[in-house]
Amino acid sequence: MIDKVKRLGKETLIYGTSTIVARLFNFFLVPVYTYYLATSQYGVIATVFAFMALFNIVYQYGMDQAYLRFAQDHKDKNVFSTPFNAVLMTSVALSLIIYALSPYIAAALGIGRENAYLIKYCCFILALDALNIIPFAKLRFEHRAWHFVIIRTVSIMVNVAGNLLALVYFKTGVDGIFMAGIAASLASLILLLPVIKEDFKLAFDTKLFKAMFAFSWPFIPAGMASIMVNVIDKPLLSHLAGLSEVGIYQANFKIGVFMMLAVSMFDQAWRPFFIQASAKPDCKELFAEIFTYFAAAASWLFLGLSLLIPTIIQTKFLGFNLIHENYWSGLNIIPLVLAGYLFYGFYINFMVAPVLTKKTKVLMFITLAGAAASVITNIILVPVIGIVGAGWAIFVSYVVMALALFIFLQRNYPINYHYKKLSLMACAALLVLMGNLFAGQMPPIHALILRIIMLCIYPVLALLIILKVKTRKELSAKR
Repeated sequence: MIDKVKRLGKETLIYGTSTIVARLFNFFLVPVYTYYLATSQYGVIATVFAFMALFNIVYQYGMDQAYLRFAQDHKDKNVFSTPFNAVLMTSVALSLIIYALSPYIAAALGIGRENAYLIKYCCFILALDALNIIPFAKLRFEHRAWHFVIIRTVSIMVNVAGNLLALVYFKTGVDGIFMAGIAASLASLILLLPVIKEDFKLAFDTKLFKAMFAFSWPFIPAGMASIMVNVIDKPLLSHLAGLSEVGIYQANFKIGVFMMLAVSMFDQAWRPFFIQASAKPDCKELFAEIFTYFAAAASWLFLGLSLLIPTIIQTKFLGFNLIHENYWSGLNIIPLVLAGYLFYGFYINFMVAPVLTKKTKVLMFITLAGAAASVITNIILVPVIGIVGAGWAIFVSYVVMALALFIFLQRNYPINYHYKKLSLMACAALLVLMGNLFAGQMPPIHALILRIIMLCIYPVLALLIILKVKTRKELSAKR
């Protein structure tokens, strides 16, 4: 069993290389945006990016997940060509529709019809990104992790370089950001052409597509609802608080990228791993063990970021802050965003149930519940406490999703998680958070020392809990 855990850990680190590079490079664009764009301009970008994130789901409609699921049982080239050709045809059709409706979409998003041209840029980015998903899924399924990483990294570098040239050198403003996005997506597709050529043919297996679509279509409403949890706050904030507040919120929201990238690293390797591991008789105990290690590592990262990030942001490096002072009014949303992503990591672990039982339709209802929780919380709290209300909405929505999927899992694919260990780690984490409240009353340097000490002690406690506390199964085996 430990070998399987090590293999998952190895692939998580490899996939994580590209994810870390992507998130970090994109994160390093945040200070550039805050120094070269007005808060209202950043608000426009955040709102349009929210639109793109939502429609990425529509363009891709779960075909990458369907490929991963069906490639296990179908070895012919149709299992690649059918979803790839389907995505190609639907991407062209969707882009034509969005291009024609761009003025109305811009008005609905609250960015004004004068920015409709940005929606037209989105058509190209969305279509190119959709064509990348099946080749990338193929690399993941075949465990060609480094090939995956290299292509992703090149695309990221093109995007970042394009952003820097556009904003810093050519002073193009918002336009250049979207041009860089088109260039990056196109670069990725060009590099994936050899991968596409391996299995591509001009064929479309209608029967296979129907089976794949029956599996994948629940990912559309489920994925949209899941993305809405992250992005619905931007258009809501633009209407409730104005584009400047959206810009401030987005700059601080981006700090959560460090938590999100850890979850994304895990997710890239986790889904193909648990599908293939599910054939083993001891797979449920393996899944429980992995969840315990994940909870320990993710909670430590959450604590570290929550305790240290505000100090880091307000400290100058080479005469500059991580984000411009104009955006500091949103610092208090960061722990809420991080906590939300922690629960999203739990949600990803519980994904074994709907995928392995092929009851993926439940994801639609669970994520719709999360999206509804986000919308309701935003509407109630934003008028009262401003962008902090949007931070609470992120946290509440992910808690709702994780709890709902956990209940489904225990009813349909029960796993006996290591509840005693998890409870003790949760108590240790709460003690650290309480200590942080105490540190807030101390002089800054003393507070920093105390936070670092607590962050050094926590992983030691977590490791002792994992190694020394016995689960019910281990106690039964002793008897």
